[in-house]
Amino acid sequence: GTRALLEAIRAHPDVRAVGTEPHFFDRNYEKGLEWYRNVMPKTLEGQITMEKTPSYFVTSEAPRRIHSMAKDTKLIVVVRDPVTRAISDYTQTLSKKPEIPTFEVLAFKNRTLGLIDASWSAIRIGIYALHLENWLQYFPLSQILFVSGERLITDPAGEMAKVQDFLGLKRIVTEKHFYFNKTKGFPCLKKPEDSSAPRCLGKSKGRTHPKIDPDVIHRLRKFYKPFNVMFYQMTGQDFQWEQEESDK
Repeated sequence: GTRALLEAIRAHPDVRAVGTEPHFFDRNYEKGLEWYRNVMPKTLEGQITMEKTPSYFVTSEAPRRIHSMAKDTKLIVVVRDPVTRAISDYTQTLSKKPEIPTFEVLAFKNRTLGLIDASWSAIRIGIYALHLENWLQYFPLSQILFVSGERLITDPAGEMAKVQDFLGLKRIVTEKHFYFNKTKGFPCLKKPEDSSAPRCLGKSKGRTHPKIDPDVIHRLRKFYKPFNVMFYQMTGQDFQWEQEESDK
C-alpha cells in the first residue's frame, strides 16, 4: 500500500516526493546527508518533502538515524493483515524466483508440531508490535500515522483525508481522485482537472496469490493474534484483522 499512498498524496500541490525508494536510512547511510538531500526533489517554502522506503520500519538503526537528522519528522506506516501481507510478500518473491520452495515449507520450522518460522522475513515483518517498539523509543505516537492497507483499498479517499490532516494539509485529494478498477481489484488515481487516462499501479501490484492450505492460514492467524492485540494496544487502533477468520 505504500506505493498507492505515495502516488495519491503526490497529487497534492503542497507535497513533493521522490519516486524511487532512496533506502538512505538502511542501505545508503554511509553516503551521508548531502547524498540524501540531493536525491530529494526541490521544494518551495511551505511544501512537504516525502519519501517512502518500507524496509525502514523493520531496520533497527532507522529510528535513531531519522531522529538524529530531524526529530520532528512525521512518519506514516501502512499496515495490513499480517497473514495476507506474508502471502503477498511470498507472491512477489515467487515472481522473481520461481524455484523457491512452497509457502507452507518456508512458513514452518516444524510442520508436524505446527511451529511457525518467525525468522523468515515474510513472517517477521508482520510482527508489527516488535518493530514499533523500536520506533517508540525515539518518536512519540503523535508523530506516527498508521494507515490501514485494507481501508486504503475500500475507502481510499477516507484514508487520504486522515493522511492530509496528519500532515497539516488542506484536504485536496478526495473521492474525485479515485475510481475503482474491477480487473485489478483496487482503486486507481486520476487527476480531477485532467482528462488524461487514470494512473493505475503497475503489473507488479495486484498479483493473484497462490492457494495456501487453510490449516496453514489458521495456524498463522493463531501465531499473529497476540502480536496484533499488542499492536492495537500500542497504537490505540483496532485494525480488525481477527475478524478475517470469522469472515472466511
